[in-house]
Order: sequence, then structure tokens, then C-alpha cells
Amino acid sequence: MRARIGSLLQHQGALVMLLLVCLIGFARYEAFLTPENLLNILRQNSMLGLVALGMTFVILTGGIDLSVGALLAVAGVIAASLAGQGLIVALPAAVAAATILGLINGLVISKGRIQPFIVTLAMMIAARGLALAVTGEESVRITSSSDSFGWLGRGSIGFVPVPIVILLVAFAVGWLVLNHTRFGRNVLAVGDNDEAARLMGLNTDRVTILVYAISGALAGLAGVILASRLGTGQPVAGVGWELDAIAAVVIGGTLLTGGQGSALATLVGVLLLGVIFNLFNLEGQISPWWQLVLRGLILLFVVVVQNRLTKLR
Repeated sequence: MRARIGSLLQHQGALVMLLLVCLIGFARYEAFLTPENLLNILRQNSMLGLVALGMTFVILTGGIDLSVGALLAVAGVIAASLAGQGLIVALPAAVAAATILGLINGLVISKGRIQPFIVTLAMMIAARGLALAVTGEESVRITSSSDSFGWLGRGSIGFVPVPIVILLVAFAVGWLVLNHTRFGRNVLAVGDNDEAARLMGLNTDRVTILVYAISGALAGLAGVILASRLGTGQPVAGVGWELDAIAAVVIGGTLLTGGQGSALATLVGVLLLGVIFNLFNLEGQISPWWQLVLRGLILLFVVVVQNRLTKLR
């Protein structure tokens, strides 16, 4: 029995912790397991989940993308500017812009042989500056005539909010790509050993370019949903989201060195963070500043535990 428990913790540590946190929430708060609260947790974290999914692809190759928060803001501003023309125009334009910026990240990293940290840091600064300059540091209001655009962030399919549907579909596709396609195997191979993958004949540059383009596209999609939900495109949106996305990926068990992890593990990491923050809100007596302290301590604790479990594995 102890061996089985140890094996479960080593392979599904984040999931076990998520279940324990949910159990605490159920025992302490009557409102925790209500459909309204559970849907709210998923809806609140749907945009971060999309960003974290893109970050998963990047980290699995051994890279990092610090620009996702800024790309989210750029996409949100573009979407808000075009919202009057409807969702069919605003969504593709905004996602395409973020994808192109992500593509530039991948090209510079792969062709210039520059560290991803430096390249994406530079893109983060430049993209954020671009969003602020174009908008004059002001939010872009979405007109009331943009009903189809508003549906993306505030509408529902049946009783399920649209952002949750998009999140689940995105993670299902991400899981299929990573587990059942050649590209997914190549992503893991590059992260496991880039030089060995190159010697085996893999086009590692193409893999790198594509994962950063995917990261940009998903950040752009998250930015469009956020703009739709808030009713404005904010050039300061997404500040710090890159760190939250990295935290969710790492908490899920994906190694920062690459080569090991999965989309579903990241989804568990996103939900774990979301549930913890939801419990903070239900408690109601913890100030936002102490919540930040607790978030940092929880993240450190989970990463240390994951690291120990990985070594045991």
C-alpha cells in the first residue's frame, strides 16, 4: 500500500494536491462546491489556462516565453479596435498579430542562437511599449454594437460559459498533438536533448519556431477573450501573467529543463492555483498583499515537493 501511495504521489502529485485542496474547500465553505462557484473558477482561469498551454509547448522544448503577457495585451487592443466589425474580423486579426510576434521570437531564438530568456524579454518590453504607444496609454472601449464579440467572453453554450468551452477544446487539442502526433514527439525530443535530436535528423529549428508561434497564438486568443469579457482592450493587461503561466506549468510537473510533461498536467496546475485563490476569496479576511505572500510560499512549497518527487521517480 505504501509503495502504491508513493508511486501515485510521484506521478500525480499535483492532482493529489488539487483533490486535497478541494476537500478542504468542501469542508470549510458551503459555497465551494456549488455549480456557480465551480464554473466561476473555470471561467476566471480559462484565459490563464490558454497562456499556460502555450507555455507548456515552449517549456517542453527547454525554452521559456516571457512575452506572453505583452502579446495578450497587444491582441486585446487589436481585438477591441476591430470589435465593431464583429467577431469574425476581430478574432483572426488579433490572434494573427500575436502569432506573428511569437513567430519572430522563434525565428530569432533558432536562427540567431540567442537564449530564449533574452529574446522573449526583449519582445515583452517591445510589445508592451507598442500597445501603450498605439493606445496613448488608454484603454480601447468596445462599442455596444459589438454583440457577437461580447459573446466570446460573456456568452454561454447551454449552461457552460464560452471561455470554459474554448479552454477545454484547446487542452484536448493540445493533448492530442503532444501525445499522438509526430510534432508532439519532436517537441519532447528537442527538450530532452536538442543536439541528439538534431543529429537524428530532426529539424529542431522548425520545432522551436512553431512552439513559440503556438504560444503567441494562444496568448492572443486569451487576450481576445479577456477584452471581450471586460469590454475594453487594456494595454496594461496581462502584466505578470507569464509568471503565473510558468508557475502553473511547473506545478503540473513539467520540467523547466524540458523533455517531460504534458498538457493535462498543466491543466491540473492551472486548476490547483485557481482553487487556492478561490479559497482565499471565500475566506474574505486575507488582504491582497498577504495573498501574494501566500501565493509565493505555496508555489515554492509545490515546486520543492515536485522536485523531490521527480528525483525519486
